[in-house]
Amino acid sequence: MAPLDQIREKALNGKRLERGEGRWLLTEAPLLELGALAQEVRFQRLPDRVVTFVIDSNPNYTNVCVTDCQFCAFYRKPGDPEAWTLTVEEVLAKVAFAAAKGATTVLLQGGHNPALPLDYYLTLVSETRRRFPQVAPHFFTASEIQTVAKVSGLTVGDVLDRLWAAGQRTLPGGGAEVLSARVRRRIEPKKGGPEAWLEVHREAHRRGFKSTATMMYGHVEGPDDLLDHFEAIRGLQDMWGGFTAFVPWSFKPGHTRLEKWIKQVKGPNVYLRMLAASRLYLDNFPHVQASWFSEGKRAGQIALHFGADDWGGTLFEENVHRAADFVNTVTVEEIVTLIREAGFTPAQRTTAYEILKRF
Repeated sequence: MAPLDQIREKALNGKRLERGEGRWLLTEAPLLELGALAQEVRFQRLPDRVVTFVIDSNPNYTNVCVTDCQFCAFYRKPGDPEAWTLTVEEVLAKVAFAAAKGATTVLLQGGHNPALPLDYYLTLVSETRRRFPQVAPHFFTASEIQTVAKVSGLTVGDVLDRLWAAGQRTLPGGGAEVLSARVRRRIEPKKGGPEAWLEVHREAHRRGFKSTATMMYGHVEGPDDLLDHFEAIRGLQDMWGGFTAFVPWSFKPGHTRLEKWIKQVKGPNVYLRMLAASRLYLDNFPHVQASWFSEGKRAGQIALHFGADDWGGTLFEENVHRAADFVNTVTVEEIVTLIREAGFTPAQRTTAYEILKRF
């Protein structure tokens, strides 16, 4: 039996794929046949021809960071003339802007700024919940929470308990990059190995938080590094079921220290393979997100035929990719049109993937 036929039989009968099969999907599987199988599995798990999206924004509260990740063009060291940190009221003005445009989620992130106390973060959450009850505070990546814990002298669990008490219920999955010890030593040695990211999400899921799992590929990783990532998040999902979606995107090298090492930016074919392989390998993830923002709107439409069932968000504000000279924008009306053009029914969702409205 051909490898894809074997994989198809396992995937459609609820049997878990093994590492060697995942490697074949990432390196050798015929792309169109792989996409067709991923779509078949997608519809087996999610029969409706519905593609969801969230109305959201992605502002930043500071660009000050001491972690020196080689892939980041956004951060500035403390004391840099271009460094900035917003006050609580300035951040809440950005939340107000998003709320006025209909956002139900604000994904807030920043650098690792050791000058900010725990109360700054807790106040951002509690005031967002108080002033904008219709907006879910989807705040702070795992590495930011690790920084808060270190600065405040608390454990990761303590910080999460206090965020929960302030009203937060979900975490973004950013900061994962590739969960491979080799890769993280190379591109972000100060951020810690895979366990640094996994600890935050494991402790969050234990407490009832939901989160996403992301991947930023297309820099120094190889197939085995990608499989380390898949294995890590699939294993954590087995424990608590706290991940709502897998969200991969390709690295944008502009103005980063990694730029000189990147010979060729990964294109849409690699992206579509990643989506399809993840749909098959991550058998316990309910949703796979098509990143129109990082890959382009047409690639996003095609992704909906390669196993993805979610379009992501509107991202009224986004600054990290912008710092790398990569900018895409979209309106709600355009999202609805793009999803319909791709042959699906658009539906607005919450951060937790509850359907609010079908179009």
